[in-house]
Amino acid sequence: MTKQDDYKRLAAEEAVNEVESGMIVGLGTGSTATFAIVRLAKLMKSGELRDIVGIPSSVPTYDLASSLGIPLATFAEYDHIDLSIDGADEVDPKLNLIKGGGGALLQEKILAQTSRKNIIVVDQSKLSDRLGTIFPLPVEVVPFALHTEKRFLESLGAQVTLRENVISKPFRTDHRNLILDAKFGPIEDPYKLAEMLDKRAGVVEHGLFLGLATEVIVAGNDGIRRLTGK
Repeated sequence: MTKQDDYKRLAAEEAVNEVESGMIVGLGTGSTATFAIVRLAKLMKSGELRDIVGIPSSVPTYDLASSLGIPLATFAEYDHIDLSIDGADEVDPKLNLIKGGGGALLQEKILAQTSRKNIIVVDQSKLSDRLGTIFPLPVEVVPFALHTEKRFLESLGAQVTLRENVISKPFRTDHRNLILDAKFGPIEDPYKLAEMLDKRAGVVEHGLFLGLATEVIVAGNDGIRRLTGK
């Protein structure tokens, strides 16, 4: 395990300390969320946590949580989430986020919007002064709109690449959509950009998570910090 992985684990396990028995827990996607899911399952197995129900944000998360014995449900059974734990690819000082590096941005945003408390866990490398500085913006599009949305993003000044998987084929989301990674550089006004993307037919979702994080737990050289954006 690298030092960065160890930081991710520490932040994730700190977040799991916020989970209480009887909670409905939103389960994020990605390497940091995986540490949280493993820790949650361990506490359930030991009996320290009871009557937990998880709502997963992706097929890989569903498979992992199910294999570890975490009871899972959907929004057909529950109308809210008590607490979600997820990672992020970039965090600014106001706790706005770029997410979607794992390809589950649509489901992750649904979980975040439905959660009473949304805890984001990251290692120190994910902090930046302005979104877009260290990570491109993932934009999920329907296949029919691939080329029009690529040209649209380029017209806004982004360098755009189609995300591919390990065998050099287009990456597909759980909903069989495509992801364009748009490298804008530091984004001057993320709210304005989000509004423009929200209006585009063909854009299913984008990775700007604005005003959705309740708290960010950061692990790094100085230990664990809890950021509230205040």
